[in-house]
Amino acid sequence: MKLVKEKSGANKKDASRQTPAQISPVFKTADMRDMKMDDQKQPSPAEASKSMAMPMTDKNDSAETMGGMKMDDPYAGDALAQNIRKAKANLGPIKITSRTRLPRTVRYDLYVTDTTVTYGGKPKRAIAVNGSIPMPTLTFTEGDTAEIYVHNKLKEETALHWHGLFLPNRYDGVPNLTQMPIKPGATYLYRFPIIQHGTHWYHSHSGLQEQIGMYGAFIMNKRQEWDIPTLPVVLSEWTNMKPEEVNRSLHAATDWFSIKKGTTQSYAEAIGSGNFKTKVTNEWKRMNAMDVSDVYYDKFLINGKNQLEQPQFKAGQKVRLRIANGGASSYFWLKYAGGKMTVVATDGNDVEPVEVDRLIIAVSETYDVVVTIPDDKSYEFLVTPEDRTKSASLWLGSGQKVYAGKMPKLKYFAGMKMMNDMMDMHGNMVQMDGMQMQNQIMDMNTVMYPEITGPEKPEAPESKTSMPAMQMGNDKSMSGMNMAPESADIVTLNYTMLRDPNKTTLPQGPVRELKFDLTGNMNRYVWTLDNKTVSESDKILIKKGENLRIILYNNSMMRHPMHLHGHDFRVLNGQGDHAPLKNVLDIMPMERDTIEFAATESGDWFFHCHILYHMMSGMGRIFSYENSPPNPEVPDPKLAQRKLFWDDRMPHLMGRIGLESNGSDGQVMLSNTRWNAISTWHLGLDAKMGYESETMIGRYIGRNQWLFPYVGFDYHYKQFDPDEKNIFGSDYRNMFGQISNKENRHTVVAGLAYTLPMLVVADARIDGNGKLRFQLGREDIPLTSRLRMNFMINTDKEYAAGFRYIVNKYFALSTHYDSDMGFGGGLTLTY
Repeated sequence: MKLVKEKSGANKKDASRQTPAQISPVFKTADMRDMKMDDQKQPSPAEASKSMAMPMTDKNDSAETMGGMKMDDPYAGDALAQNIRKAKANLGPIKITSRTRLPRTVRYDLYVTDTTVTYGGKPKRAIAVNGSIPMPTLTFTEGDTAEIYVHNKLKEETALHWHGLFLPNRYDGVPNLTQMPIKPGATYLYRFPIIQHGTHWYHSHSGLQEQIGMYGAFIMNKRQEWDIPTLPVVLSEWTNMKPEEVNRSLHAATDWFSIKKGTTQSYAEAIGSGNFKTKVTNEWKRMNAMDVSDVYYDKFLINGKNQLEQPQFKAGQKVRLRIANGGASSYFWLKYAGGKMTVVATDGNDVEPVEVDRLIIAVSETYDVVVTIPDDKSYEFLVTPEDRTKSASLWLGSGQKVYAGKMPKLKYFAGMKMMNDMMDMHGNMVQMDGMQMQNQIMDMNTVMYPEITGPEKPEAPESKTSMPAMQMGNDKSMSGMNMAPESADIVTLNYTMLRDPNKTTLPQGPVRELKFDLTGNMNRYVWTLDNKTVSESDKILIKKGENLRIILYNNSMMRHPMHLHGHDFRVLNGQGDHAPLKNVLDIMPMERDTIEFAATESGDWFFHCHILYHMMSGMGRIFSYENSPPNPEVPDPKLAQRKLFWDDRMPHLMGRIGLESNGSDGQVMLSNTRWNAISTWHLGLDAKMGYESETMIGRYIGRNQWLFPYVGFDYHYKQFDPDEKNIFGSDYRNMFGQISNKENRHTVVAGLAYTLPMLVVADARIDGNGKLRFQLGREDIPLTSRLRMNFMINTDKEYAAGFRYIVNKYFALSTHYDSDMGFGGGLTLTY
């Protein structure tokens, strides 16, 4: 890490990009597979073994101390400054290696093919590049030119995005925005200069291909590097479910993933844990169960393995891990059994070294950390997804295994109570007076961490050794609130601890401020900025030479890793001129964070949430430089835009079919971000039970999408029985006193559906004959982790109630009573 300002300008990035010195990985011969060089001189094995050296003031292969960093007086007594000094001292002398060879053209040929993997215990389709998952590590040195030939051997389109790289817009790799997709059987050349350094990664930006293997490390070495062992580490996850089915299931609001993770938070679980009031309050505010992640995964991977052994490291060695989170939707906690981790870079940019016990790495973020092998043993570097369902391990060193300690299960009802306190009845986050919600300073999920706030059911409730859960004052202030942001014994990294060793102030220029609210609807899985998807928004026009300041407010209960293509931005975190540079900002619920960057490019650049399924839902914007020349890779911009917009306009099919002894009832929906076409039916075994079908199309209104106006057609036939009665007596007239037409109805209808507290849907409509109907109903009341209840009642004097026991994702045992069809039992198929 560069702790004193480099005196040579040869190794610096373009100042206009505001990207100070960064750290990069070892230049290994193992990474040279699949790579072809031009005729320029190749590095010798000795040079290669030394190639990962961090630039210091001396360019020779000599030991350098970590001295030289001078803290400004205002930080003399600051805890961060003390941490930095200690981290530097513990890093000790660092040897460096200089690259004396001239810059060269480095060629890679990447062959994209289908393959089969068994990560989740079953053979499933994946995508490999050069036969590898992750994709091969691509290694360059600053000043080189990258020549990357992508050979698409798939039966579908693809494209590769170079995450965090500064490069010509035409090579950024976003299909239908910066290039047209690479067709099956075609070869495409990405050619760009390497004008930066650091730990980055690359991945497919086509559809959902990233989820099934298309991700890999992209390493750009400095001309001078630390000469210590270095290991690129790519984190990812695997699901046996096809990613298209994952995406559809999220939009269908199935809770199958919660069942698999054990996070249903049903009424039985609430009562059993003393959280019944919390559960009722949660649904009164029209919220679903608390969760920290969307998808259930079968396996978590480190460089393609769940257990990765690296026995070559010896006692006393320091090892630099270049970590990239290549997961599609998983945040990961990182812990090390051998002691503290020293964070030295993020998103490819140097930071002053800080020591931490753990950190959480957001989707698509990168961190460089240095760890020490204390003894001749094998130390666990533990990688745990945020939901703590499973884990993966990297073992450093050989000998007896030393475990990092599994992370305990989250206290979901504590999180639900916190969420209830933070959300008002209108679905907005409540602003807390005196609470500084920015830059990860206060993790609201701390209340869910047993290692911080104590177990959910402490053995000795009267004991004061554990932290109590957060208590919120009724005046929306800090008064009465008890939430320790961190145990004194556990140091967790947050953004305020990141400080660039150099000044990162932007060049002089006009400043323009933009504000965005991060918004979403978990029930229908719609994620937006300012309640608009990419396809619903105009491009944001920016001018070269201006400075953009972006204020982001997260008005949702999910974290969002916001990524800006082609630029680094300053994170305004209290470090003044030394604000860290990043290209991904993890913004937590309720946070209001500010970033800024210099507009130095041309073309169209994507800004989006990097959770793959949020991005596909439309959570992003396009920054477009004014007066940019036409992109030769996009010959028909209008066609490309239509294809790009299809991602968040795509309809999703879902449905439920009941096959029971009293007939069949069910519904089928075709739904997208705003529109929903739905057909429901209730078919008895004979005309006495009746046959009914309602088909409607409507549009959801508002950010929360609680209001749904619709039009449609209703067909209802039932054989008339003058003696028929139910609990309301005769159904000859409806509850409005109108003569009922439900025995023989075939007419158009128009109405409004609205979601009430407790997630009950109120539906008021009028049909073409002037008949009114008002209905209340709810589906999927979670009685236990797998048992669901539903009910319906309306002014036509119809009513029904039923139960479903979920056997697997697609089948359930069911029973229900219907005022027309009577009792029945059987199977329900869910799609």
